Amino acid sequence: MNIKELKEKLQTALKAASAVCEAAEKAERDLSGEERQKVAGYLEEAKGYKAQIKDLEGDEAMRKQILELGADLVDPKDGGKGGAPSPAGQGKTLGQQFVEAQAFQDWFKHVAPGGKFPEGSKGLISPPVMFKTLLTGESVTSAGAFVQTDYTGIYEALGRRPLTVRNLISVRQTQSDLVEFVRQTAQVTQATVVGEATATAGDSGTKPEGAMTFEKVQEPVKTIAVWIPATRRALSDASQLRGLIDSELREDLEEHLEDQIIAGDGSSTDGEDFVGILETSGVLTQDWSTDLLTTARKAVTALRVTGKSRPTAWLVHPNDAETIDLLQDEEKRFYYGGPAEGGVARLWRYPVVESEAVTEGTAILGDWRKAVLWDREQASIQVSDSHSDFFIRNMVAVLAECRMAFGVIRPSAFISVPLSAGS
Repeated sequence: MNIKELKEKLQTALKAASAVCEAAEKAERDLSGEERQKVAGYLEEAKGYKAQIKDLEGDEAMRKQILELGADLVDPKDGGKGGAPSPAGQGKTLGQQFVEAQAFQDWFKHVAPGGKFPEGSKGLISPPVMFKTLLTGESVTSAGAFVQTDYTGIYEALGRRPLTVRNLISVRQTQSDLVEFVRQTAQVTQATVVGEATATAGDSGTKPEGAMTFEKVQEPVKTIAVWIPATRRALSDASQLRGLIDSELREDLEEHLEDQIIAGDGSSTDGEDFVGILETSGVLTQDWSTDLLTTARKAVTALRVTGKSRPTAWLVHPNDAETIDLLQDEEKRFYYGGPAEGGVARLWRYPVVESEAVTEGTAILGDWRKAVLWDREQASIQVSDSHSDFFIRNMVAVLAECRMAFGVIRPSAFISVPLSAGS
């Protein structure tokens, strides 16, 4: 059956099902069991017709697509020209190739002498004209010109390191270009037991006077920035590119920010580096002692006793984290449970956080709440053609920048720990 016949049968089945339902409705009653079976049968029959119609319509659409895509296809029997795709810029449409084919021209001369079909002629059927290169896509002027790329939208970047330091420290906001805080440098330690006075004169019964000192610390807001050139067309034609630029530039800012928080020395060529944790005066230092585990345990004690601080986490380079995980006893048993061990990695009870901002061979143990990042302006992206001769070259500069201040409010809350002899 063709599509028209199937549609007629579909309508007949639907009308029959509707008639059964209308009869029950007029009688103001529910469908009987027999009527339900009839309606179900009609509907099942209609579904079958519908599926057949869909299949035939798909076949018809496919035939139409073949005809639309079959430009620049040739007859392999046509004077030895067939099979080879036409050179770029000289392509012919499917219709043009058909009417120019030798087989069609011979037939046309036979049935239409003088170029005109005789009146009353019926049943005219041309011979088949073969097209060897159908849908081969061998050239840009053949079907290949109509092949659409399946653009998935997948973009796989090279990857950047995980950012972990900001999650450890305190982050606050500031509306100024200069942050100021007071840091205690000496605390009261003069308390003692005092007896009753034994005389009205002299020092008998005198309470000791305590003393403590402070220092005022100022941390200026620093600017971290990076820019890349791009064409105006790239930004307008590929909106996804803009998102990728945003992501890449922002993450580059964050990576450098982590480096500054840990090891900024405050003395770059333009004097704009942060003073990082390891360069802050008053941060404790642990000497190497026997082995890694012994040294790490002594650092915990030093931070508690000398620094008067309760550590919150270790910060180590990923290679050092591997070294810690692979530590074994004399019987080759892993100290930390081996590859099957799950959960948060710990060293002497405190979590181990990995970061490439820390130099390999050195760990930092500390109360990370005592390091503060003041956010003046969060990372932002700007685009401008005002750079150099970018305006006349249809180029733009894509700039990412942030403005931050950083300070360690209690240096003794951190201790630098060597993880190998000589490091």
